[in-house]
Amino acid sequence: MKYPSCFGVLDIVFPKGEDDLRHTPEDCLACEHKTECLKTAMGRSDGLKVREEVIDRAYDSGMISFLERWSKKKVIHRKKKEKGS
Repeated sequence: MKYPSCFGVLDIVFPKGEDDLRHTPEDCLACEHKTECLKTAMGRSDGLKVREEVIDRAYDSGMISFLERWSKKKVIHRKKKEKGS
């Protein structure tokens, strides 16, 4: 199966908007590969960046404690090392 050149590229298929949150572009919503594409993008090392962003937002809003933030970020950094990024 032939995929478009943007397939799995996080900054294209799930870019940050003006509000600093990530949004799926309209073009991607119409694409037949959107689910697989986003899963692929999130499975790469850039996906770990997104998870870190979510953790930081949760901490900044008071939803998680410092210790929970530290613990979750430590897990992400271990995964980054495993992936070699």
